[in-house]
Amino acid sequence: MGGGSAVPRYSQIVGELRRRIEAGELAPGDRVPSTREITRQWGVAMATATKVLTELRREGVVHAVPGVGTVVTAVPTNPAATTPASTPARSPASASPVGRAARPARSAAPARPGAPSDATAGGQTGLTLARIVHAAVLVADAEGLAAVSMRRVAAELGVATMSLYRHVTDKDDLLVRMMDAAIAERPLPTEPPPGWREALEVAARQLWGLFRLHPWLAPALSLTRPQLITSALAYSEWVLEALHARGLDDQTAFTAHLTLLNYIRGLAQNLETEREAEAQSGLDSEEWMDTQESAFQSTLDGGRYPGLARLAKSGYDLDLDGLFEFGLQRLLDGLATLLGEGDTSGG
Repeated sequence: MGGGSAVPRYSQIVGELRRRIEAGELAPGDRVPSTREITRQWGVAMATATKVLTELRREGVVHAVPGVGTVVTAVPTNPAATTPASTPARSPASASPVGRAARPARSAAPARPGAPSDATAGGQTGLTLARIVHAAVLVADAEGLAAVSMRRVAAELGVATMSLYRHVTDKDDLLVRMMDAAIAERPLPTEPPPGWREALEVAARQLWGLFRLHPWLAPALSLTRPQLITSALAYSEWVLEALHARGLDDQTAFTAHLTLLNYIRGLAQNLETEREAEAQSGLDSEEWMDTQESAFQSTLDGGRYPGLARLAKSGYDLDLDGLFEFGLQRLLDGLATLLGEGDTSGG
């Protein structure tokens, strides 16, 4: 047998990253090198780096998480080896984001604790409000809020659409209950930390985590027409009490609360819009940026934007978690000044 052609460079890099994943050096949820990092580490062109991540996603080894990047998928690298022939392997798009265990397929998902199982044809016997809300949340988590309809939720539960109306008034009612259930998943601690700043950090980070867990939640919440969501009231009360303890009046404390809430909510809305954009274009944020690089660079070459030109040379990897933390601390610094504290590092 004659000497074959050399292994393509992108295949070598794919093999190296696959080896790291299989060896556990890159665990499920860990971020893999971005296209820019691949170009630096292996000295290849951006097109080659993009091809590397595309191939790994095609294999189901990695998947994109909005605002984080491309991460290792929490499923076996060879699903066919462990998945029964009758059960289709999960696609990369349905894999779990960073820090979340893989969710079982909805058809196999157990009912919430205490919910009766379907004992008769059509599942009508076990239909409860909790199961309806749970099914709707799963659809929204997997496919976005636009995919949630009364008909779709009924289909997920294997019941007639009209049977849902014995438990919820309409889709708006269902949405409020979905938000209430999602926020209730992460109750605040029984006792807040002693300092006002630490207390606000706890609430803000916990809310950001909820928005990450449920990307549809931030766009669903309204600032100007707030829905009555019982589980969310605990967050408002938590922040108000922390600021009242430092002497802020009701109006100022509530304004501060809304400012903090809308900062977190506004940033989190990028999670859902990025997911929708990726679904429509077939490109994750890094791949889309690659398609814009030449046009962006030609604009910067004119010398009109020297600051951006310097940044383009050094590179900038957008990290929504880092952006959230930076903005949170600056907001709290501002509140510390309002409270007359010279040292903004603590409560």
